[in-house]
Amino acid sequence: MHNVAKYKRQKSEMVEEIQQLEHQLEQLKDKLAQSSRHIDWHQLAEPDKFQRLKPSRKRLIDTIKMIAYRAETALVNIVREKLSRKDDARSLIRDLCVSDADILPDIDAGVLTIQVHSMANPRANRAIEHLLEYLNDSEFKYPGTKLRLTFRLAAPASISSEIR
Repeated sequence: MHNVAKYKRQKSEMVEEIQQLEHQLEQLKDKLAQSSRHIDWHQLAEPDKFQRLKPSRKRLIDTIKMIAYRAETALVNIVREKLSRKDDARSLIRDLCVSDADILPDIDAGVLTIQVHSMANPRANRAIEHLLEYLNDSEFKYPGTKLRLTFRLAAPASISSEIR
C-alpha cells in the first residue's frame, strides 16, 4: 500500500508540473502572437545595424554578377554542343568552376598552361575537352603579360597510372 500511495503522490506532482508548463507555454504563445514579426530599422541597436551599400557600389556589384552570369552562359552554350542532355550543361560548368586545376607557367615558351583535373565521368570530360579546345583556339593572353593561355584536361588517375 505504501508504494501505491507514493506512486499516486508522484503522479499528481507530475500532472501538476505538466499543467504549469502547459500554462507557461500558452502565455509564451500569446506573447509571441502579440509581438511584431518585423523590426523597423530605427528600432535596431546600433551594433546590430548593417552597413548599407552605396548605390554606386550596388551597381558595380550587380554589373559584376551580370558579367559573370553572361560568361557562364557563354561557356554553357559551348558545352551544350557535346552533351546529349542539354540541361546538364550549367551544372557541368559550375562543377568546372569549383574543380581543381594546376597552373603551369613556361616563361621561355611564353605559355601559361591551365591543367584542369578530370571530371566525374567520361561524358563530362568530353564536353570539357571541347570547351578547352574552343578556348585554346581563341589564343587568349594572360592579362598584364605576354603569356598565351592554353588549357588542357589532366588525365584521370587510372589512365596516368597505366601510362607509367
